[in-house]
This record gives sequence, structure tokens and C-alpha cells, in this order.
Amino acid sequence: MSKLTIIVSRNTPFVVEVFSRIGNVMALDTAEVTREAVRDTDILIVRSETKVDASLLDGSAVKFVGTVTIGTDHIDLEYLQSRGIAFASAPGSNANSVAEYVIAALLVWARQSGTLLKGKSIGIVGVGNVGSKVVRAAKALGMMPVLNDPPLKRMTRDSSFVSLDELMECDIVTLHVPLTWTGQDATYHLFDERRLAAMKKGGVLINTSRGAVVETSALSSALRAGHLSAAILDVWEREPDIDIDLLQQVFLGTAHIAGYSLDGKLNALRMVYEEVCRHFGFDAVWQVDTGVLGETPRVCVPADVFTSQDVLDLVVRRVYDIEYDDMQLREIMKVPAPQRGRYFMKLRAEYRIRREFFNTIVELPSQLASVGKTLDELGFKTSIKEEARS
Repeated sequence: MSKLTIIVSRNTPFVVEVFSRIGNVMALDTAEVTREAVRDTDILIVRSETKVDASLLDGSAVKFVGTVTIGTDHIDLEYLQSRGIAFASAPGSNANSVAEYVIAALLVWARQSGTLLKGKSIGIVGVGNVGSKVVRAAKALGMMPVLNDPPLKRMTRDSSFVSLDELMECDIVTLHVPLTWTGQDATYHLFDERRLAAMKKGGVLINTSRGAVVETSALSSALRAGHLSAAILDVWEREPDIDIDLLQQVFLGTAHIAGYSLDGKLNALRMVYEEVCRHFGFDAVWQVDTGVLGETPRVCVPADVFTSQDVLDLVVRRVYDIEYDDMQLREIMKVPAPQRGRYFMKLRAEYRIRREFFNTIVELPSQLASVGKTLDELGFKTSIKEEARS
């Protein structure tokens, strides 16, 4: 077999190193992935910014499309099937990353609003790869998860799932569903004016799924009227041309990077690479040198931190400062309107290295040892600092 030609997204860490083992690799920016560029390509590896359909692939030699993302709404799957083009995605690859984003957001909101998370109810809409991890994290934080997932309820007949109407009285609602337009479980504008009005007054909405699951104008009105006390958005309708007025109203806003931990990206890359190797009959040799990223980080918690929630907030901020990502996106307001979409894409393309919690060792003083169990449940490694002896 002649060597395969492969086009990959330049902004995926280690992608060239990995795919060079099985073919000739060309790394392109999103805007460079054109019909002309892919014409003689065997394999196309993209991220969610690239729309893959007939307009891109008609007349091309592409035999395999992979997306190093969990979502597939940017891929015309019916077209691929009709052309006999193989496909792979990476469901669940960045679930930890998104769950950790939600944890970070909750802790910032709690700190700034003077709220204790323990005892708060949190409605989790969609209990798949991401939502199930949010359930575990919420329990670790002492919160009370309320679960909604109609397809999963039908499949499992689990009576613990509630209707969306029953979930509306929760203090916080977080969305973890795919974007779908048709069928009994369609999620396009699932949270429209009527649904947002049904939420608990003073409630908080978190969306890390897809922007169009929430109707922009309806959310803006709910925030402006004070019906909701806060919204935390990582995803936006009409990305990358996001609604600036809504950005000004949300408590935290980020550039669709909740799942952008390095570990999540590597998980996705590995999943797609292994599928490519399986399809073309190669041995999947996985070898990525993450040693270049340095030593395992350590967080030393001082003895004068007052509460368990303060400890969690301090530790998570040291590992993932979500407020920095919020600040970076708000800089878009200073950018001329015609260039804002490009700025949004740049934030995603040039996103900093962010590691997941399991990479960090947390050193706790003995008087705060009780917080160790919660930190362990959130994925951190913990150790108790030895007391200095006189």
C-alpha cells in the first residue's frame, strides 16, 4: 500500500507526531481545510470548527474522516455513509475536562455570591459521559443532584430520572446534551422563553453542551429581568459570532473550551488514531512524550484556610483558573465587530495547556485532613503534611 496522505487540524497537540507513523501528514488551520486542500487526501482529521459535508468532500479521495471531539453536529454523517467514507469520533474523551470546568465555575460562583454549595440542588440535564461525572462531582461537593435524561430513562427504566418540569425547582441547572433538531428528544432551543421562565427564581444556568440548546434572546431577557441570578456559558449560538450583549450579562463566559484540557485532547486523539489504524490495518502504536510538560504539579494548602469550600476553591483555582478564561473572552468587546469571530476562534486555537485534576498532588495540613476525601473524589491526589517537631 502506498503511504497514506493525511490532513490534520494544526491545533491538536501531538497530532502530527502520532499520525506521521502511518502516513504523510499536513497540518492545517481551520480556514485552510478547503475543498481544494482535501482533494487528494486519504484521511481527514478535524475539530468541531470544520464543517464536513458534500461541499467539502465531493470529488475528493477522502476515505476516512475523524473528529477529535465528542460532538458530531459539524459532520454530515448521512453523506459520509452514502459515500462509503469511514468515520470516527471521540465520545467521552473530554468528559473529565468538562466536569472539572463545571466544578471550577460552581466554586467561583459560590465564592463571589457568598453561597455554600453543600445542600444546594443541581439539576443535571443529560446524564451521559459528561453528565454522569458531574453527578459524582456534585455529590462530592455535598450537593443534591436531580437527574433528567429521557432516552436513558426509557432504556434503563430507572425511576430516579425525573421530567424536565420536575427539575425546574433546582437551585442550579447544568446542561450536558447533544444538539438535535428533530424527534421526541430534540434539544434545539430546549431552554427557550417558556422553559427559562419555569426555572426557579434566582436560579443559575450552566451550559457547556451546545449554544443552540439555549435560546439567546430568551436567556438575555431572563437575566435582564432578574428571574435568573446568573448564567455560566461556555457555548454560544452562532459561534464564533457570539452575542456580545449576552456576554456582558453572564456571570462567567468562555470560548467553548470546557473540554479543552490537554488530557481530554490526548484521549480524543488516541481514540480516533486507533480507529484509523483498525480501519486501514495498521498496528496502533501509541507513544506520546508528555514529559515535555514538566513535573507533577503540587499545591500546598496553608493551615489558615477556614472552610472546606475555601480549600476546594483554592486548590481548583491553582489548577484551573476559569476566571482567566472569562477575562480572555471579555476582551472580545474591545475588538472591532468584523474581527470578533476571528478573535473567538483564536482563543480556541491558541488555548493554553490545562491539565486535569488527577495530575496534581495536594498537600494538606493535618487539621484539614478531612477535606482530603472530597479532593480524592474530585480526582486529585492528596497527602498530609507531616507536622514539624520541636
